[in-house]
Amino acid sequence: MACDRARADSVSGTIDDFSVITGDGEHLGARRLILSYGVVDQMPDVPGFAKGWGKSIVPCPYCDGFEVAGQHWGLVWSGPQSHNQVRLFHDWTDTLTVLADGHEIPSDIRADLARRKIPVVDGRVAEIASLGDHNAIVMLDTGSKVAVDILFAHPRNKPSASLHESLGLATVDTPLGIVLKVDERRETSMPGIYAAGDLTNPVLPSVTTASWQGAMAGIFAQQSMLV
Repeated sequence: MACDRARADSVSGTIDDFSVITGDGEHLGARRLILSYGVVDQMPDVPGFAKGWGKSIVPCPYCDGFEVAGQHWGLVWSGPQSHNQVRLFHDWTDTLTVLADGHEIPSDIRADLARRKIPVVDGRVAEIASLGDHNAIVMLDTGSKVAVDILFAHPRNKPSASLHESLGLATVDTPLGIVLKVDERRETSMPGIYAAGDLTNPVLPSVTTASWQGAMAGIFAQQSMLV
């Protein structure tokens, strides 16, 4: 069976009678649909951020922490979830600097950071200069500079396509971005349409998790057609 690599431009119809129109004009019919087009990171408008993303600026200690364990880490604060990141990072390093990036960090959290001997640098991130594969120098709008061996940041993401919007599917706004709402069977708010992968995962993007969810979506979609 040939693999059709054409882009799905639009989807219409209802359960048992969906229609997909591809970028090359082909019309495809389906009884069930599985959406798994993933998400894209929304790069902040900070010079040097996009260039360093994936090298000197990373989001996940489970992916990149081992190589820089014990070194000086920086964390760009993005909200309440960043406090949990601070606790998590201590499994890899004891040297961490928090960059407030304009956020109002509550006094009780600041007190906890002080207790942990974690400095907080106020001011917004104005520019990031990457040095080699990891090291970064963060320049703040206050004129200060902070040099770190690796910088962790968590920009929001969004679905990489808009088919769910045209279908009116329910979404969930999480601290990390927008994801599709699905039930325990991976079905979206529209009967007959299922979703899997980072498109539905508000916690921890993972290839392994995406594969498992895709398999479950396929199984549940097939079972829903049994008579």
